[in-house]
Amino acid sequence: MERLVGTLREKQALAKLVGTAPAFQEAIKNLPAIAKSDANILITGDTGTGKELVARAAHYLSNRAAYPFVPLNCGSFPEALMEVELFGHERGAFTDAQIHRKGLLAQAEGGTLFLDEVDTLPIKAQVDLLRFLQDRCYRVVGSSAESRANVRILSASNAPLFQNATSGNFRLDLYYRLCVFTVHLPPLRERTEDIQLLATHFLAKHTPQNRRLPTLSPEALADLLLRDWPGNVRELENAMVRGIYLSQGDTIETQDLSLPPRGAGGPAPLSHDAGKLPYFRVMKREAIESFERSYLTRLMAEHQGNISLAARSSGKERRDLGRLLKKYHLNARAFQLSSQPGR
Repeated sequence: MERLVGTLREKQALAKLVGTAPAFQEAIKNLPAIAKSDANILITGDTGTGKELVARAAHYLSNRAAYPFVPLNCGSFPEALMEVELFGHERGAFTDAQIHRKGLLAQAEGGTLFLDEVDTLPIKAQVDLLRFLQDRCYRVVGSSAESRANVRILSASNAPLFQNATSGNFRLDLYYRLCVFTVHLPPLRERTEDIQLLATHFLAKHTPQNRRLPTLSPEALADLLLRDWPGNVRELENAMVRGIYLSQGDTIETQDLSLPPRGAGGPAPLSHDAGKLPYFRVMKREAIESFERSYLTRLMAEHQGNISLAARSSGKERRDLGRLLKKYHLNARAFQLSSQPGR
């Protein structure tokens, strides 16, 4: 029975990590194994890539799953309050300390403490955390006695933590304590294959139960696939929420997503050094590649991933179209619109 419960918990934890793109699967492939190790894990990646989601999955895949998962955003507290937040305080420890308060380490006993934006941790707190990681002991503010805690530390950073450590902006010894294992999440622009899958997931997650599940129009899907997504998965989720409530029917159109314009509606501007115009052939190649990628994306979205229909519509041979799709790493399956029935 215990094994069955553990297997179910693992499936539920992994089910929340949505994505089939090779870059994403490579990032999380070892998560079940390292989650059971009880060693500290550092999760890195751009803002909005899902670092806390991975941290929660690591917790629920571990032997600590039955105990608390306690998150802390290290950038939310000034240096003067961080020690109290982590370790708690005794009654009378300072002017406003009217009662004894448990810190987050005590609240996470037996489980996991997740330190988000760990790069913003004040230096004093870094020293205290390092000591705790060395001997699992800490001192409650206002107490003369030491306390112990059985807590695993997971941390996350969207900053280059190793570079910060080597430049003196973060303790190098603490960095090495935190990153026994490292999971690096790729930005959404490197996992284009997952955009339609994630969009469908968020539509199902946020659509009210009393409403028919909406779908994306081919034009809306094509627009999603052509974007760079600086806000990553979180930005895509926000767009789906807007689409659900701004659409007038069961189909979400591009304007319902309320996304900023992509280069004033045209291809992304060609990149080159300011004041220095590249060779004609370089700019011509970039312009052609930009046009081809945009055209192919819209073409495949319009025909919902059917290469044969897309080839006939565009006047190209199926084999030639296939070569172009491969050139731009466009997977036909990413354009297959789901047709889930209303709930």
